[in-house]
Amino acid sequence: MAAMAEEAPRWSWHELADALAEGLTRAAEAVELEQAVRGLDALSELELHPLLHTSLRAAGYGVHPEQRFPRERGKRRRSEGVRCDMVVTPDGLALADEQPQLGLFAPRQTLGLGDALWIEVKAVAQFHELRPNRAYAAALQRPVWKDVEKLAGDPQIFHAAVLLILFTADKMVADHDLGVWAERASQRGLPLWPRVQRSLKIGDRIGNRLCTLALFPIEAQPPGREPVVEAVEPHVGADLP
Repeated sequence: MAAMAEEAPRWSWHELADALAEGLTRAAEAVELEQAVRGLDALSELELHPLLHTSLRAAGYGVHPEQRFPRERGKRRRSEGVRCDMVVTPDGLALADEQPQLGLFAPRQTLGLGDALWIEVKAVAQFHELRPNRAYAAALQRPVWKDVEKLAGDPQIFHAAVLLILFTADKMVADHDLGVWAERASQRGLPLWPRVQRSLKIGDRIGNRLCTLALFPIEAQPPGREPVVEAVEPHVGADLP
């Protein structure tokens, strides 16, 4: 049987944001080197997920896509239940499974669900191919708010965040739209900490010239236990050069 990690990880939102931005920067550079017709901003949200996974794994994290929320794990069939886009563990650790593996296939050490980091992802582009995205503003509101509510509402999730990926014409648009989103989320009473933000330039193919990553930690505290997440200063993080 696999041993559980003895110490709860200390999650650094800045290190996570750096890893994601560095990975997407490499992907954007590869697109330019290949002179590809479609850029990162033309990819669907699901097509972006493997790039995010690769980015985090390259930085040493374990990434476990499409995991059932802890509150859903009592259901008999694994195909049932609401899923989270990705669950992250430190040092490439395996995630504690509801049906432990035995023998040679069992990992030597696992991380409990409550110590892992649960992340929901939303990617939105200001411009689609051949036209502006008329659903840009709407896509940034209710769907993301629901993701926050799902993460904050699971009593077994203690470390969580939403990751917004915006493809826009410039930094001014991204900063404005993220600021408006954060203000409206606050008005709805969503338990969000100030965002950690990174930006990278992308080739202009359809009007988007900047990719912005905004990681919004969700405020949550395990009952009877002090949180072990890194404090986030109340200002937007500096962009990568």
